[in-house]
Amino acid sequence: MGTALKYRQEQKFYANAHQYMVIRQRLKSLMQTDPHAGPSGEYHIRSLYFDDINNKALHDKLGGIQNREKWRIRIYNLQGNRIQLEKKIKRDDYIAKVKEELSPSLLQSIMEGDIEALNQPERPLLYAMYREMKHRLLRPKVIVDYVREAYVAWTGNVRITFDKQLKTGLNATDLLSRDVAVIPALDENFVIMEVKYDEYLPEYVRAALQLEGLKRQSASKYVICRKFIKTSIWEDQ
Repeated sequence: MGTALKYRQEQKFYANAHQYMVIRQRLKSLMQTDPHAGPSGEYHIRSLYFDDINNKALHDKLGGIQNREKWRIRIYNLQGNRIQLEKKIKRDDYIAKVKEELSPSLLQSIMEGDIEALNQPERPLLYAMYREMKHRLLRPKVIVDYVREAYVAWTGNVRITFDKQLKTGLNATDLLSRDVAVIPALDENFVIMEVKYDEYLPEYVRAALQLEGLKRQSASKYVICRKFIKTSIWEDQ
């Protein structure tokens, strides 16, 4: 999209309540709280994920395809003052993101199916989404809602997040509505821990993450939240 992508390594884990508390306590003395977090050290994220007519993003993930892409629009703390379009690109264990801010009016146009509002060649990410919506019938699929606790370390550009209280909006797609009913999508005793870094993970951080029983696993919030929604006609049988 005109600029070279910056890839980072990403690892995901499911952590139970005990593992979360132990690792969290270790990180508090080693890393800084995300500057975007509130006084509690947390912030709320709500994302609207998109997929095409064949649910390619869903099936690529379930099928273990190593090179894949996902589209989403994200807001923070249920506020409309920062609306962010993101394309997440995964290549094996490496990820890159391309982002662009959206206005509330542009988001509304997208939600109403007015894809021509994205037909802006001078804005590469918007134009790429326009082409996806026009040619592959990319459409809103599910709201993913959770609370994030994040820690950062400048050495290695490390970011470790704990995503808690994961909920799905089922068939609702109105991202800015406070009336959207969300239901739990993951056992409340588990959190999703994500570890992201550039070229290397500092040894002191790696040591803090060592805990018996903690294993790296596939943990896609999009897939978890999609499991509540039928994706094929045969599921009605």
